[in-house]
Amino acid sequence: SRLLPFLALLLPVAASAGEPSPAPASPNRSDDPFLVRLGRAFWDDLKAPAFSPPDPKAPVLERRASFPAPFDSPPFPSQEWILNGSPTIGDPNERTPYPLMEALYNGPNGDWWKKSRLQIYGWMNAGGNWSTSKENNFPLSYAIRPKRVELDQAALYFERLPDMKQTDHVDWGFRFATIYGLDYRFTTMNGVFSRQLLKRNQTYGFDPVMFYLDIYIPQVAEGLNIRIGRYVSIPDIEAQLAIDNLTYTHSLLYTVDPYTNMGILATLKLSKQWTIQFGINGGADSAIWKETARPTLTLMVQWIAPTNKDSIYFGINTLGLNGKDAGKYTYNNLQHFVATWTHKFNEKWYMATEAYYQYQREVPGIGYAPSWAVVNYQEFRLTPNTYLTVRNDLLDDLKGQRTGYKSLNTSHTLSVTHWLNKLVTIRPEIRFDHAWTRPVYDSGTRRNQFTLSGDVIFRF
Repeated sequence: SRLLPFLALLLPVAASAGEPSPAPASPNRSDDPFLVRLGRAFWDDLKAPAFSPPDPKAPVLERRASFPAPFDSPPFPSQEWILNGSPTIGDPNERTPYPLMEALYNGPNGDWWKKSRLQIYGWMNAGGNWSTSKENNFPLSYAIRPKRVELDQAALYFERLPDMKQTDHVDWGFRFATIYGLDYRFTTMNGVFSRQLLKRNQTYGFDPVMFYLDIYIPQVAEGLNIRIGRYVSIPDIEAQLAIDNLTYTHSLLYTVDPYTNMGILATLKLSKQWTIQFGINGGADSAIWKETARPTLTLMVQWIAPTNKDSIYFGINTLGLNGKDAGKYTYNNLQHFVATWTHKFNEKWYMATEAYYQYQREVPGIGYAPSWAVVNYQEFRLTPNTYLTVRNDLLDDLKGQRTGYKSLNTSHTLSVTHWLNKLVTIRPEIRFDHAWTRPVYDSGTRRNQFTLSGDVIFRF
């Protein structure tokens, strides 16, 4: 909540949506002190619109064996079809710099920073909600505490993205990403700073949510990327990190599925239309050195239509390889089968639908514990800097192992995402949840839950 007065001071300088071009940059000299260059970069970006129409005279970005990006980002979080676990194969993967990197680029070693492809960036994300529940909003996530303003995520990234357009050499990349805030409660991996949650049940905590190495080999088919380390679970429409998610709150489907993995994941691009992913990890949300880890297979396939209007992404996210113990209950030993279909109607409207079936076996007091879920996103671009989300969602927790209550639950969400400028995004939303079988919400005392919520993301 302490962030809000600071953000309120910044918002008046925001440019209006749809401004045709960024404001002229302030004079910036390489011999200026770093803090002076950083302050100017913030000032310029707070006056710059998030989206500027492409210059028709500019050369078209060519990609190796890949279709053009189907979406504009901003305003959408990503410009690509849903495929996680790798940078975009066929693309140079050059990230737009934010103030911290702009200050470094304009400094005495600016050329070195640009050539290195190293990036340091992050964001502050604060949100709040009003709810008809009094004690607990769960299984709504991540805003689980009713009638509060929270620090959801303070994130810091160190990364290098490999150049995946070139074909003449093996390239490499890495990411070390950390978050602090309420949201660590969902991303925590058993064995990685997990005592904060599993032993002390801290409200706020720290999580190094990703740390991995990418090795890109362009000579294999149309490109092969091998990721080694801890990475986020790959199949979902939604994402753990605020800047990558379409809305503030998460669907019921996403709330109770796998979140992160630790292992090796290979992403192989066979052609413009076909990509496959295969790997082995320690299971859902468990470090490979913990006794809860189990050898687990990942096998996913993506198909893109020749028209570049459809994508189908399907397969096995987590499947145990340890014989008779496969899927046997442990920390979060989910067997997860999932598919996502995304369809682009036109430049202002697309939809994405995800469905899964998941289970654990021999859960104490329950036995076989399956659940299944479906979510549909309808995305409408309202202005160059704004989009509307209509989300409908169903989760059937058949034995109550995922939510604590055996029930069929639905949620319906209406959300607006608006970029005030290059750095600041706001996401107000309205949501209604209903438990069809028994009371689930507010710690099992309510069948219905109505929430008004929203958040602010400030990038740096």
